[in-house]
Amino acid sequence: MTLDDELATAIALARRAGELVLGLQGAGLAVERKAGDEPVTEADRRASVLIVEGLTRAFPADAVLSEEAADDGTRKSRRRVWMIDPIDGTNDFIRGEDGYSTMIGLLVGDAPALGVVYQPRGDRLYTAVTGRGAFLEERGATRALRVSAVDRAEALRMVASKSHRDESISRVKDSLGIVDELNVGSVGLKLGLIARGDRDLYVNLQGKSKRWDTLGPQVILQEAGGRLTDARGRAIDYRADDLANRDGLIASNGRLHDEIVAKIAPIQAGVARTE
Repeated sequence: MTLDDELATAIALARRAGELVLGLQGAGLAVERKAGDEPVTEADRRASVLIVEGLTRAFPADAVLSEEAADDGTRKSRRRVWMIDPIDGTNDFIRGEDGYSTMIGLLVGDAPALGVVYQPRGDRLYTAVTGRGAFLEERGATRALRVSAVDRAEALRMVASKSHRDESISRVKDSLGIVDELNVGSVGLKLGLIARGDRDLYVNLQGKSKRWDTLGPQVILQEAGGRLTDARGRAIDYRADDLANRDGLIASNGRLHDEIVAKIAPIQAGVARTE
């Protein structure tokens, strides 16, 4: 299973959607609020339609699930499921910043199989297919990605949320002795920074992200040698009825992943009790 056609299609659609939303950024789009008090704009919806229609035409036997479209239930019965976040990091998009991306992931059976993350501002394209490595195309050049070799907790370079950072992240930093933190909006871009070796750790204990936030980026991170689990260290179940990552997320270069899970368990438990 090469997934060459699937990768080419996902790349083309991500680029087209990215160009669309980039053209709309700063156009004074009305900002609405949906469930969970999350922002959404016309750019989110138009990009979603573009990608959903493109994937449905190309692969009519597959289920297609987008953050900006109702779940029709077909993902439960189809072997292949596409998951899309047309604008991951909408707050950054609204503020006119560059920390947002268009993300497409493909699940085959129970396994993440393909990931595309496109950052319109900067024209950065992250891609991966399981078993074939992860790559970044930037400024006309493509390079293979590999996570860092950092293996001391106090040396870890954390990347954390820009719009949703809470006090639990400060507690995680203190428990691990981390002093270096960068704040970025998109989950896909956070995991991309770890995949390329520029960052080493992402922790989100809030439980507000969804499966479409992680499917594509997970393939990229894993193919670069990193790991993504929930905050309890368990694999993410993309076939679950509940699409929310309620037990949070930990993404890392893999060197200290299990130790980090164990060390921050009391913090994660405290966050869970307050939700």
